[in-house]
Amino acid sequence: MINQRLIQRSWWVLVFAIGSVAGVQQAEVGAAPTTANTVRVYEQRAASRDGIGKFYMGREISHVMGHRGAGWLERPERQREERTDLLIERLPLKADSVVADIGAGTGYFSFAVAEQVPDGHVLAVDIQSEMLAIIDEKKRAYGVTNVLPVQGSITDPGLPPGEVDLIFIVDAYHEFSHPREMGEAMFAALKPGGKIVLIEYRAEDRAVRIKPLHKMSEAQARKEMDALGFRWIETGDFLPQQHFLVFEKP
Repeated sequence: MINQRLIQRSWWVLVFAIGSVAGVQQAEVGAAPTTANTVRVYEQRAASRDGIGKFYMGREISHVMGHRGAGWLERPERQREERTDLLIERLPLKADSVVADIGAGTGYFSFAVAEQVPDGHVLAVDIQSEMLAIIDEKKRAYGVTNVLPVQGSITDPGLPPGEVDLIFIVDAYHEFSHPREMGEAMFAALKPGGKIVLIEYRAEDRAVRIKPLHKMSEAQARKEMDALGFRWIETGDFLPQQHFLVFEKP
């Protein structure tokens, strides 16, 4: 098993020198069945402390986590606190699955998931070229060949249309500055019957000590995915702090 703590010190210097680790904010291409004019789905209001003042379906979009979050993403206690092992175990994977990790950052999940799809591959998507360089360094260090870095942008994740079996997004969807465009592109990238898994801190749970705009309720997530044409499959609350929301492309 790959040990995430093997990241070289030089990579951390690079991580802390750049602007932001989390969340790809993307996706303009694609064809979810319900969107006629994406410009009209957003509202601009006065921004709250942790938001950008842009609202989507009643939800204010949060600021993106800053570069100081890099150490938090790779902290040794993360598996114990968030049970990332259970998260990976419950992903609907097959040996030959094509998987997209949106907002891959340093590849914390990408490499662990790659072990579960030996005959498939993981598309590690991030908007930071520096992050993709770190993933490339990890590939060489670990001898992994089935993790493929993908340069995304704030409006396009760069995924191949109709070729992805599973998309998963961990604690990043709420930060997408263009969630409708993002959703349309993800819809287009998935095969029929393909799934998207959103991992978000539970807004309904006051015991989850995360800033409110960095959490999402099940109802809000289902509303946004339903508007794109996704079908809700299940919501698992087996993780200590997060929803495990599964949706399917019909």
